Amino acid sequence: MIFLTKSIIPAVVMLGFVLGPPALAAEPHAHHESTTTTIQLRLDHGKKWLTDDVLRRGMSEIRLAMTQSLTPIHDNVFTPTQYEALATRIQTQIDYVVGNCKLPEEADQQLHLLLEQIIDGIAYMRAGTDKNKGAVKVVGALTQYGKYFDHVGWQPLEN
Repeated sequence: MIFLTKSIIPAVVMLGFVLGPPALAAEPHAHHESTTTTIQLRLDHGKKWLTDDVLRRGMSEIRLAMTQSLTPIHDNVFTPTQYEALATRIQTQIDYVVGNCKLPEEADQQLHLLLEQIIDGIAYMRAGTDKNKGAVKVVGALTQYGKYFDHVGWQPLEN
């Protein structure tokens, strides 16, 4: 019986090392930011990545949502309720794209880097402060989308 107890203690201690302290698990955003600073969007051998109808539709809807919101955001009259509605509208499009877009693996990996920026923007829009920083992040991601993905007629937003 004592042998069993002694063999369990090292296993529990090792499990604690493997899982890490709970505080680390509570802060995924800090880890996420360090990842995005080291991974950069890139072109496909000098060309823009191919897109499909689903991606073009979703990104066009996100662009439209931002276009309709930019003037009141710039005028500092966009309310917290409007930010929440905008974040929800954008998240709906992200969900649509992620659930239905069928890109080749490398293009999909690049797209996910871009979508992470938009998701970060959504998080800021829903946060207590710096909601406009979320709008800036989404506009920046839309600009990057036009530089790296082949979407005929795409125009970046003017901030």
